[in-house]
Amino acid sequence: MVHLACVAVFFVPFRWAYVALGLALYWGRMFFVTAGYHRYFSHSSFKTSRVFQFLLAFFAMTSVQKGVLWWAAHHRKHHRYSDEEKDIHSPTQRGFFWAHMGWIMSPDNDATEVEWVRDFNRFAELRWLNRYYLVPPVLLAAATFLLGGWGALVWGFVVSTVILWHGTFCINSLAHVFGRRRYPTTDTSRNSLLLSLLTFGEGWHNNHHFYMASVRQGFFWWEIDITFYILRALSWLKIVRELRLPPAAILRASKATV
Repeated sequence: MVHLACVAVFFVPFRWAYVALGLALYWGRMFFVTAGYHRYFSHSSFKTSRVFQFLLAFFAMTSVQKGVLWWAAHHRKHHRYSDEEKDIHSPTQRGFFWAHMGWIMSPDNDATEVEWVRDFNRFAELRWLNRYYLVPPVLLAAATFLLGGWGALVWGFVVSTVILWHGTFCINSLAHVFGRRRYPTTDTSRNSLLLSLLTFGEGWHNNHHFYMASVRQGFFWWEIDITFYILRALSWLKIVRELRLPPAAILRASKATV
């Protein structure tokens, strides 16, 4: 339905300000998805305060990708069974469409498997957000409408959200199909500069699957990782701390050939 709602761009006045708003909300929410949902809640690759932890969860959930505990639990399970039969979104097991977005739409996967996220499930505010996961995106949608009317809602929220979905989902699907493999992982994860640019560094997927604890997924200086750069800046401001980096042994590991 949200995809179909994108047709509304032909029925609202066009303004470059609306496009700029959409891009800003794509980039902003992509950071919170990658830094919050993924690197913090799924992999605990850095530490922060309880207040900023809540903000990471809230703004990540404006991406309309369900609850923070739900997201982290499914992602941890994905790593445990990557490209095996129990992997919830492996393109090698169930095909491209299922890995890209079929899995998240299936009612079979609606439950939050709390046993995978006991560390974060102890926070009452995160449990509340996870239960009422539509609150953050509804508030964002209302804010865009109040800011600029229907045009801002359509471009800033609807179109931006759809693009954000596909940007995020392409890591589950395309990053296991296209790209190069540096490390000999047991799955099909691959590195892609293009996907990394679209997703603020998530495209260095083979790196990530080889050493998932790292806050930096672009292991080398030439591997652009915008989420890491922002987190490094936040560490200078003492907002986040104890950023986990790949050890020297990981960087020296033998390269795999494809």
